[in-house]
Amino acid sequence: MSSSRAPVNSTATAAPAATPPGLSCETGKHAIDDYTGFALCRNNGSQTQVFWVHLVCGWSPDVDGERVTLRPGQSGQSTAHCGSLGTGIGEIQVRP
Repeated sequence: MSSSRAPVNSTATAAPAATPPGLSCETGKHAIDDYTGFALCRNNGSQTQVFWVHLVCGWSPDVDGERVTLRPGQSGQSTAHCGSLGTGIGEIQVRP
């Protein structure tokens, strides 16, 4: 999957090992905003899947992005934003 579908000015990184089965995902931080993160996933399975991005935000509370439902073969993206009083994104996870 190419990162061309990721938000403009973003850098993609490998998804953590906890990516839900049946999904292939790329995660990353927005290139000019260390507080915005995303998960771009494709459903490679045979059943509908729901996922969302979860950001560990340091001093600010952790946040979840919008839930995305994907049918087999579909791709979609979930985005979230850490509070500006924190230290930015410490970790990006994909949750089922």
